[in-house]
Amino acid sequence: MLKPQLQQSSQSTKTLIPSWNTNPLFLASFPINILNKNFRLKKKNNFGVRHNYNGANTTKAVVSSTVKSTSVKAVVTVQKQVNLSLSRGFDDIGDLLGKSLLLWIVAAELDHKTGIEKPGIRAYAHRGRDVDGDTHYEADFVIPEDFGEVGAILVENEHHKEMYVKNIVIDGFVHGKVEITCNSWVHSKFDNPDKRIFFTNKSYLPSQTPSGVSRLREEELVTLRGDGIGERKVFERIYDYDVYNDLGEANGNGDAKRPVLGGKELPYPRRCRTGRPRSKKDPLSETRSTFVYVPRDEAFSEVKSLTFSGNTVYSVLHAVVPALESVVTDPNLGFPHFPAIDSLFNVGVDLPGLGDKKSGLFNVVPRLIKAISDTRKDVLLFESPQLVQRDKFSWFRDVEFARQTLAGLNPYSIRLVTEWPLRSKLDPKVYGPPESEITKELIEKEIGNYMTVEQAVQQKKLFILDYHDLLLPYVNKVNELKGSVLYGSRTIFFLTPEGTLKPLAIELTRPPVDDKPQWKEVYSPNDWNATGAWLWKLAKAHVLSHDSGYHQLVSHWLRTHCCTEPYILASNRQLSAMHPIYRLLHPHFRYTMEINALAREALINANGIIESSFFPGKYAVELSSIAYGAEWRFDQEALPQNLISRGLAVEDPNEPHGLKLTIEDYPFANDGLVLWDILKQWVTNYVNHYYPQTNLIESDKELQAWWSEIKNVGHGDKRDEPWWPELKTPNDLIGIVTTIVWVTSGHHAAVNFGQYSYAGYFPNRPTVARSKMPTEDPTAEEWEWFMNKPEEALLRCFPSQIQATKVMTILDVLSNHSPDEEYIGEKIEPYWAEDPVINAAFEVFSGKLKELEGIIDARNNDSKLNNRNGAGVMPYELLKPYSEPGVTGKGVPYSISI
Repeated sequence: MLKPQLQQSSQSTKTLIPSWNTNPLFLASFPINILNKNFRLKKKNNFGVRHNYNGANTTKAVVSSTVKSTSVKAVVTVQKQVNLSLSRGFDDIGDLLGKSLLLWIVAAELDHKTGIEKPGIRAYAHRGRDVDGDTHYEADFVIPEDFGEVGAILVENEHHKEMYVKNIVIDGFVHGKVEITCNSWVHSKFDNPDKRIFFTNKSYLPSQTPSGVSRLREEELVTLRGDGIGERKVFERIYDYDVYNDLGEANGNGDAKRPVLGGKELPYPRRCRTGRPRSKKDPLSETRSTFVYVPRDEAFSEVKSLTFSGNTVYSVLHAVVPALESVVTDPNLGFPHFPAIDSLFNVGVDLPGLGDKKSGLFNVVPRLIKAISDTRKDVLLFESPQLVQRDKFSWFRDVEFARQTLAGLNPYSIRLVTEWPLRSKLDPKVYGPPESEITKELIEKEIGNYMTVEQAVQQKKLFILDYHDLLLPYVNKVNELKGSVLYGSRTIFFLTPEGTLKPLAIELTRPPVDDKPQWKEVYSPNDWNATGAWLWKLAKAHVLSHDSGYHQLVSHWLRTHCCTEPYILASNRQLSAMHPIYRLLHPHFRYTMEINALAREALINANGIIESSFFPGKYAVELSSIAYGAEWRFDQEALPQNLISRGLAVEDPNEPHGLKLTIEDYPFANDGLVLWDILKQWVTNYVNHYYPQTNLIESDKELQAWWSEIKNVGHGDKRDEPWWPELKTPNDLIGIVTTIVWVTSGHHAAVNFGQYSYAGYFPNRPTVARSKMPTEDPTAEEWEWFMNKPEEALLRCFPSQIQATKVMTILDVLSNHSPDEEYIGEKIEPYWAEDPVINAAFEVFSGKLKELEGIIDARNNDSKLNNRNGAGVMPYELLKPYSEPGVTGKGVPYSISI
């Protein structure tokens, strides 16, 4: 470590600041006041700063003969990039001349004599050696003894191309190294002359900010908010809000137009503003383009490796899916028999349309794209999902149909029946009689007169999948679309003494249409009657398509991806990068905005994957807006409150998690509550460390602005709801933050990473029903055809070949963990590691997550838990914290990055 040294000066008695130097590099190294024309320099007798522009390219503190200084070295770690542009030559020359990066070290505190910021110490960083794929840039500084601690460092990129700066380490101070974690793109000065600000790893509440960086803290937030004007550029880091007005082709034909989501009629969370021009045909809508802006540091494509899931999704959407569409000439062609479905897993689909793209795809999606050695044909060959590997016919059985409501892909829809008879809340003048035709007599017959309906309701034995009122207003509109049939549906289950659910009845409803009255019919399991048994299988297919659509549009897209984007926007706009809550949340927000932008581009857009393959068709995302308005509540996004709201739990202080589950063997809830408690304890330890007094919460202006903006802007369509939590105490903050980190980690993992395992064999979870029930106003010919070919009727109801293969392809990559996945509690963030208290709390957090792995393994091996153990039954592993790469059906990453 370098020790303080005396530095002689030949001009020690006069200031060495050139009074009229207007070089911007020179001016930028001084406090902002020097840029004011009314500011006058005053001579000092102790020291000044000279900017040396000679070959050494350093800025040195020049001091009097009696003032000590310290020599320090800064090492900037930059991710190595492939740059084949014409500007590469200029940048190489800059590197040779030692002018790659220009750095300013900023003092943490103001000058105690003048009360103004101390002059920054400036130096060029020259290119050093390459280490582990990164490039080091080094700069030497001479720091006056009274400079004090480092508060921040300013960076100017002299290259013509942006750089990804990982960290900066300043070594040579008596008190040890100063580490500054960046992990950020630094734009070229030729794109934007403003310098980047990076604060040290120590976290501060606004009121505790060191005086020397207080102005920079505020200015950085102003920069990130932007001015709301103009189209955003690729290198910018501006976070602003907009409505979802870019899903349709506003300048195209009417079939590709989509309503604006966000506002009184169709409430919705806000997305990031791109500033793309508005459509001339529809001024409310934004024109679409191949480039979808996200703030530069939210992008993953050039940071993560080629195996990162985001690149895989992009490749599938832009190469594999178009190749599939070119092969399947008839988009309505279904599977002729079940062996044709099986062939997807052992023969595959020829993809001659890949062309030059195939070599790259072999690397990116090796699970899907395979070259058959004898013919060298390019084949889309699916791997058998875990569900059918264990039991090929499990999807056919009612016990598995029911089990998956508790331990499957969408464990968020099952609810307790709390009143009888069932009634619709919709307007009977529009939708017909509200009374359900699921009768008391039918239920009691199906449960073998074990108890009365009234007793079953009282004893909490009846449960429901209820998609009746949500879907019924869309039935007639969806049924006008080609190849799609929709009903409102209710499915009733009974909790057996073994702790499993038994399906009792399915009710399908069509509202009045044209001159036809409301149609509804109830189906029940009917193993002793062939016709009834096949009708039951067809009714299940319709319900499963409803559940698949709701899962994808609401449980998955809306409640995780979509609702999280406003949290990310508000956090970057209102919380400084040095704020402890920003640093707590940041790992949970990585890459979400980029994957959401990709979804708007090719997944949820007009005629995209979701619209073309899931039951609501062109109304898909609009339906998620209806669900947002009717169902979404921030307070009920917390797992305990969500379970209580669905009647699946009641508060009980004597139970391990303070809750008594209505269904004791509910794998999602059992594992989820353990994970929730682990997350909450980590957040509690963290928050209490930084907010030891209650008054610090209300006095934290950044924190209050952050929560206000989430409620009033990001989720502004719900701003007047009474259920928003207050933010006045540390406990309030703990509840809010735990809810957010649960949504981005546990909730998302539970509904995402099992998609291929459960839905890769699409008869288990069809995404659309393409034919009506045989009993709905059949002609004589239709009924005769069903009676003669019921299996063909089921296959015709399933998705078409192109729909099924597109969905299977995208579900495979959405379920995939990349080799560089970032799992909760696996690696500590540098900001956390520097604080001993937070470091210790993280060790506890990480240890508890490892314990959860063992808890889940033990539960899956418990033969008494029939919903996760049994012959051919898939173990429930979706909330196991860690996973190896690939499609594994387990692993909980920090963030929604896929």
